[in-house]
Amino acid sequence: MHFTDALGTPHQPDPAARIVSLVPSITELLCELGLAGQIVGRTGFCIHPAAEVGAIAKIGGTKDVNLEKIRKLAPTHVVVNIDENEKPTVEALAQFVPNIVVTHPLAPRDNLALARLMGGIFCAGDKAAAWCAAFEEAYAALQAQPKGRPATLLYCIWQDPWMSVSADTYIARMMAEIGWKVPQLDEASPSAARYATRYPRFNWSDELVARIDGVLLSTEPYRFTDVHADALEKQIGKPVHVIDGEMMSWYGSRSLAGVRYLRALAQSASMF
Repeated sequence: MHFTDALGTPHQPDPAARIVSLVPSITELLCELGLAGQIVGRTGFCIHPAAEVGAIAKIGGTKDVNLEKIRKLAPTHVVVNIDENEKPTVEALAQFVPNIVVTHPLAPRDNLALARLMGGIFCAGDKAAAWCAAFEEAYAALQAQPKGRPATLLYCIWQDPWMSVSADTYIARMMAEIGWKVPQLDEASPSAARYATRYPRFNWSDELVARIDGVLLSTEPYRFTDVHADALEKQIGKPVHVIDGEMMSWYGSRSLAGVRYLRALAQSASMF
């Protein structure tokens, strides 16, 4: 039996795996599946669950990875993500790590395959199945309730420069579950890097503001606050709200709470 990752690479089950996770949300998922004891390295952004990750060695950030630290940890598996980790880093890791597990969830229900992949490779299938059942129940409850009022919302992840998300991201597809969509932004050229087209920079303009019903300021990766929201709302004259970035963008085990968070947002009809 084998389990296939996002690039189509097959992986055999390995109950003795030594894991380095370069994806914060997947580090949390691995801990949820009872695998914290097998995680030998994680990024500084892998902060959940705090009680468990505190004992795991840090190997840099998601993009500024310390290859020598990882080499010394002698992992059998490194878990990476297409959006979060740099391709040259992954290629360098592949020179000395036997198994590179590539992930790329793009929609809420992709969490089911992600949990089964992690559970399958690392021999935690029963716990993965139980988590999937809980997710299916929460997702069914979301589907059963009325969607929020349709709205076009600019979801901001950074400022200086301002950055948003495109329609083919996990965040945008989370929003779509309750009837919200993101505007098309034309800042990135056809030859721009893939990351730039999925998370484009933009400039505020009257034309852009006219096309949106409001703005969502994410609490991560930029730490937007109500102060930012109040200032921007006065500037553009459209509703601006701070939104929990972990709930909207962390796939893996946090997505279960994320689906419940969406239900609450859908019931807040007065937001926009």
